[in-house]
Amino acid sequence: MTDAHAFIPAAKPVIDEAEIEAAVRVLRSGRVVQGPEVAAFEEEFSELVEGRHCVAVNSGTSALHLTLLGLGIGPGDEVIVPSFSFAASANAVRLVGADVVFVDIEADSYCLDPAAVEAAITPRTAAIMPVHLYGHPAAMDRIMAIAQQHDLAVVEDACQAHAAALNGTPVGAFGAAGTFSFYPTKNMHSLEGGMVTTADAQLARTLRLLRNQGMEQRYANEIVGANVRMTDVSAAVGRVQLTKLAGWTEQRNANAAYLTEHISAANVVTPTTAEGARHIFHQYTVRILGDRDAAMAKLTEAGVGNAVYYPTPIHRLKPYWEPDQKAGRTWDLPETERAAAEVVSLPVHPALTREDLDRIVTAVNALREQL
Repeated sequence: MTDAHAFIPAAKPVIDEAEIEAAVRVLRSGRVVQGPEVAAFEEEFSELVEGRHCVAVNSGTSALHLTLLGLGIGPGDEVIVPSFSFAASANAVRLVGADVVFVDIEADSYCLDPAAVEAAITPRTAAIMPVHLYGHPAAMDRIMAIAQQHDLAVVEDACQAHAAALNGTPVGAFGAAGTFSFYPTKNMHSLEGGMVTTADAQLARTLRLLRNQGMEQRYANEIVGANVRMTDVSAAVGRVQLTKLAGWTEQRNANAAYLTEHISAANVVTPTTAEGARHIFHQYTVRILGDRDAAMAKLTEAGVGNAVYYPTPIHRLKPYWEPDQKAGRTWDLPETERAAAEVVSLPVHPALTREDLDRIVTAVNALREQL
């Protein structure tokens, strides 16, 4: 990398004066945990998901975990999950004692293949967990039809997909529940945090109990719960970020469109968007047809940040691979294996300048001669 240009990071969390002022305001108020800021954040976030009930928690993983608990999913149940995702998707299933059934993805969207989902259903199947990976919505129209036919719950992992939509319906508003993450590198964040969205008022109440030691009123514990509350500091930051989400989403889409229009290397396959889908480009993920490690090294040398999400499918991670090997269980997931071997994510965040975008394009197009 030359000294003439600063390194372009793959992701760039935003914490501006507005976020700092919001956090300080809450700290000075003395109401710092599960107070008015959390309630306001829940109410405001509900506008993204067609007015559904929203329950704020301390992380996206907690959102998944509590949702499965709230739905009564546990030992003896199976949950269908893509292996091409972050481990938290499957971990939440294991944490409630249920069995993970891995199925393959669609090559273009990197999301659950509905045909593979239907083929994996057994009498023990209790739920389907589509992951809206990289910000592209899964094929929810087909997945919901399958779930309704077999009377299965759908838990959307929308942790990377704030404001994504399919045919006008936002993610998080399809299934029994949707889950979101507010980790710092997401399209919006709350320093750390998560949200569950649901149309079921009783499920929402159960989730509120589960996040707060099983209590709605202090010392009147109704069920066994945990402490996975969101702080008011986090909620205040999240509320500020939420006001910026629409503008950031527009900029991400503009950046993605520019990259797709100008990347021309034949050995680099740019992302596509399914008909009717609103992709929000949490990641701009290409496929490298050739030596991926060499390509990533060349990009880094050119000052362009890049990363692989995810180099090892979940079913090959130790906590899943070893038990499956002992049980003699194997998974046939060719598109998952191919994606894990080929994908690279490039910078697409809203802080990119036109100069940054041109440098990314130049570095990527140079790969046609370098690989």
